[in-house]
Amino acid sequence: MPQTDPAEAALTGPGAPFAVVRAENGSLMYADGPRTLREFVEVTWAYGDRPFLIAGERTVTYGEFFAAASALANRFVDTYGLRPGDRAVIAMRNHPEWQIAFWAAQLAGLIAVPLNAWWTEEEFTYALDGCAPRVLLVDGERLPRVARWAGRERVRTVVFHHDGEVGDRTERYEDLPAPGPAVAPPDVEVRAEDDATIFYTSGTTGRPKGAVATHLAQAGAAMNPRFQAAASALGLGQIPGQGPTPVTLMTFPFFHVAAFTSLYATMAVGGTLVLMHKWDARQALELVRLHRVTHYAGVPATALQFLDAAAREEASTPGADPLRTLTKLNTGGAAAPPDLVGRLTARYGERVEPRNGYGLTETSGGVLANFGAQYRRFPGSVGRPTPVTEVRIVVSGTGVAGGTGEVGELWLRGQSLVRGYWRDEAATAEAFSPDGWFRTGDLATVHDGRVSIVDRIKDMIVRGGENVYCVEVEAVLHDHPDVTDAAVLGVPHPVLGEEVAAVVRLRPGARTDTGELRAYVAGRLAAFKVPAHVLVREEPLPRNPVGKILKRELRELVREFIHTDSDGDG
Repeated sequence: MPQTDPAEAALTGPGAPFAVVRAENGSLMYADGPRTLREFVEVTWAYGDRPFLIAGERTVTYGEFFAAASALANRFVDTYGLRPGDRAVIAMRNHPEWQIAFWAAQLAGLIAVPLNAWWTEEEFTYALDGCAPRVLLVDGERLPRVARWAGRERVRTVVFHHDGEVGDRTERYEDLPAPGPAVAPPDVEVRAEDDATIFYTSGTTGRPKGAVATHLAQAGAAMNPRFQAAASALGLGQIPGQGPTPVTLMTFPFFHVAAFTSLYATMAVGGTLVLMHKWDARQALELVRLHRVTHYAGVPATALQFLDAAAREEASTPGADPLRTLTKLNTGGAAAPPDLVGRLTARYGERVEPRNGYGLTETSGGVLANFGAQYRRFPGSVGRPTPVTEVRIVVSGTGVAGGTGEVGELWLRGQSLVRGYWRDEAATAEAFSPDGWFRTGDLATVHDGRVSIVDRIKDMIVRGGENVYCVEVEAVLHDHPDVTDAAVLGVPHPVLGEEVAAVVRLRPGARTDTGELRAYVAGRLAAFKVPAHVLVREEPLPRNPVGKILKRELRELVREFIHTDSDGDG
């Protein structure tokens, strides 16, 4: 879908930095820029002594990072005998070595397979059986969950941050020879059409699937945030590419594609990533102060906690400004409540630019973005597509494009989309049309080029023939001053088919009851959208590691609640 903003259009015209051409398969692609991840990472060597990764008291420069990645890549090729196309699994926390392992795989022409660090042994085994890696790159916490599979399949393992014993065909990374500063990557051919990554889907509705992206797709994913940063600069009246390099507080887990949107943007300009061992809002404020963080990157749930922690500090310490260095607040990975940008603007005005977006495992990260003044004006939107992303709204799965404002399934096509699912032709055919359009499973509308996500198709509630979009009801509940989190889902009804239920978490000390919450929704939405049942929980709502609410876990709780709450009064 073409950009309608003249300034942004100037970035994509012939000869411009983000010029676009049509590929042989019909999708759009960038005319210039890297064609492989190896090309992308090789230029970062020139950043030398600039800090790349900060973890606790440790700082890894770009030069140190590239030397370490090159040395490990050479070990893959020369010692392990790995060849382009072999899979390399990465499973660890957000250690600096995560990035060394990932980029070593790219320099060696391997297919990097990041796995969810919080999976159980059974979940790891399922993915390992599926992708059949020839090397495992894990930290000491993950080693017990993969060791049995590695021993059975006799697969080499490199373990990081591990002081214990290691078995056959396993070696500690810390025991390997220190890389020389001038070490070069191995001499292997990496082509644009080769597979680069397999990212497993979050599995919120079933077994995870391995989404396979080529180098060309990932190269497009690396260009997308650079375009968005340039468009943001133009919107602020600045010249793209000028100004200080970003210092980003990275709270996304590296195994999720949402992290790569910020990662690519940071690496492309020689910026710095500040890592956290685990999420803690107060520690995040300390890191912002200590490292003069300019960009926050995380899911909406942690962003709200981050802003709450800053507000508490400002209230308790007159004159305090814990976010004085912050210029960007970037959220992704899950739907952002519309009040997030309102809260940010109310406290900081236009000093901190908000950014929201939309992306999936299958799009290799963010492909829609809403930022700055447009985000403040349209907080319910996920923004406009990147230059190489086409958008189509399809009504009722017919393949017929809907009109302006019409609700339909969001279909996407473009350079950064994956080519399909690893060794799963049936799932690939179900998700992708013959001409390359990906069926996202999300209901959306488009107004003036801006996309708004209405709901997941599987989450939409049909109550007595009327469609209820969970996201719309959740947004209203989030607006209530006593609500800190909310999830809306459908439950069976013998006459209506389905009815609306909500699970909410209130602020500590809040006295709002369920009747007041229903009345609050009734004052803003049609009667058929008002939750018939409201369950209040003291515990956090269950979420996966990137912030998506696990509604399948809530459904059983709601059914039990309804069984004991026959009058529906909550």
